[in-house]
Amino acid sequence: MKKIITRVLFVVLILSMSSFAAHKFYVALFQVNYVSEKKMIQITARIFVDDLNNALEKKHNRKVNIGSEMETADDVLLLKKYLNEKFIVKVDGQTKVINFVSKEMEGDVLICYLSIKEIKKMKALDIYNAVLTQNNAEQQNIMHFNVLGVKNTLLFTTSTSKGVLKY
Repeated sequence: MKKIITRVLFVVLILSMSSFAAHKFYVALFQVNYVSEKKMIQITARIFVDDLNNALEKKHNRKVNIGSEMETADDVLLLKKYLNEKFIVKVDGQTKVINFVSKEMEGDVLICYLSIKEIKKMKALDIYNAVLTQNNAEQQNIMHFNVLGVKNTLLFTTSTSKGVLKY
């Protein structure tokens, strides 16, 4: 009886470990807050660093080491350029400059802090978010917004890279 229970537990352990290894989430989270006192939009992006490095490597045909001890200044420049190409914000129809403030690692997630300055008021936000979606059909970018006291969420995928919010 003891051998049977041990074998069953061993099989369950192997199956559960293999199912977790075979399944990976392809999700990036973006939090967008409008701070009216500062006339600024603050954005926090949480992106799995391995997926990001893979996308940058495919795009530039070279090894990229964002978030590691081997990270170079060129790697960070590639990251900034990539984000500027794949993540665009328009306020009331005008494309705004997204400032890269800083970044940090939290486990295997790269957290990027971004800002858009001199936003006195807004009636509409147009978002283009194709971060990692062109490299992986399963990628989903979830954006949470807190603007003028209104909370919204948009989902961006390979087939849906644009969204509009009106205030």
